[in-house]
Amino acid sequence: MLTAFARAFKTPDLRKKLLFTLGIIVVYRVGTHIPIPGVDYRNVQTCIDAAQANQGLFGLVNMFSGGALLQITVFALGIMPYITASIILQLLTVVIPRLEALKKEGQAGTAKITQYTRYLTVALAILQGTGLVATARSGALFQGCPVASQIVPDQSIFVTITMVITMTAGTAVVMWLGELITDRGIGNGMSILMFISIAATFPSALWAIKEQGSLADGWIEFGTVIAVGLVMVGLVVFVEQAQRRIPVQYAKRMIGRRSYGGTSTYIPLKVNQAGVIPVIFASSLLYIPALIAQFSSGTSGWKTWIEAHLVKGDHPIYVSLYFLLIVFFAFFYVAISFNPEEVADNMKKYGGFIPGIRAGRPTAEYLSYVLNRITWPGSLYLGLIALVPTMALVGFGANQNFPFGGTSILIIVGVGLETVKQIESQLQQRNYEGFLR
Repeated sequence: MLTAFARAFKTPDLRKKLLFTLGIIVVYRVGTHIPIPGVDYRNVQTCIDAAQANQGLFGLVNMFSGGALLQITVFALGIMPYITASIILQLLTVVIPRLEALKKEGQAGTAKITQYTRYLTVALAILQGTGLVATARSGALFQGCPVASQIVPDQSIFVTITMVITMTAGTAVVMWLGELITDRGIGNGMSILMFISIAATFPSALWAIKEQGSLADGWIEFGTVIAVGLVMVGLVVFVEQAQRRIPVQYAKRMIGRRSYGGTSTYIPLKVNQAGVIPVIFASSLLYIPALIAQFSSGTSGWKTWIEAHLVKGDHPIYVSLYFLLIVFFAFFYVAISFNPEEVADNMKKYGGFIPGIRAGRPTAEYLSYVLNRITWPGSLYLGLIALVPTMALVGFGANQNFPFGGTSILIIVGVGLETVKQIESQLQQRNYEGFLR
């Protein structure tokens, strides 16, 4: 494997792509530490060092920004607006006929949808930036911190607009950096930046577990977390690579004097067909009541109930709703992303069939049956992985930020596997061996 890494850097064009990707990553990490105008950086650091950040509400966005959200830097919003815009456009493609027609037009239609995604990303960045500035001005970003209300000393309209414009421009730059990696680097740019953002929070989270541990100066807790993390990475790799291969046979066709077809292939249906999308959907949906309760004044009964049951991540009602929403969104996303009838029609059009299954409607019904069967274990696996931080919260204490679990481990493993595959495919163009012999 080390030889393969050395061979990758000895190949001129591959070395250029790898170094370009590393350079963009450095620029991105520098931007996550540059504070925006109008923010008292010392007060922000005081609240962060006091470990009083409201991770329950802003933990997901803070993770995707590599810790830049709570520091209120230029790249505070990170790639979260782009992820949200991509998901919205993907869902609207099923609902709006115009977008569905664009999707079927090939490369030109995909370029048009990408342009719409960029516009929606900027609009969402303005909306989220305004919300973040309003939260920081009210002191709700760091609940319990004595200087939380002094993070933005000057609360004039000009300073507020400047802060929102700066964060929106930072999101546009992050989007541009991701597209540069996709065009001139290795792997999918947005996925790489997401990987770096999440991985950047691991060292501090692991060291916090060691510092707050009580057994052998925290080294036993530290070693336990590392061991659990390695086991979880192995489990996630095993499930993410698992797939049900449905055999497909194409009949021979005579066109003139030549025969075409007669080949055998398969349709790979992954156990986790939905990826990490259900976890993001469920987390975002559960954040809405907590945000409404936070910005509402007074002490009404519904606000007290939400703060008691839906804000703390270890409450049984929160855990049950979170798990059920993940299972629901797993089936929902698979239903809109994989159309058995369309696949069956395409197979029938090109003379393909599943051995033992008639073409047309019986094929679509068979694909739906298999997809439902494998989505059940995939959705339950997603729910259990997402609940690992909650179990760690109970096992290691409420102040511990368990890094291995939920959205973070799914994204890191998925992006890591995909990037290694791309590097390996480029190595195999010049050598018979990739990373692993």
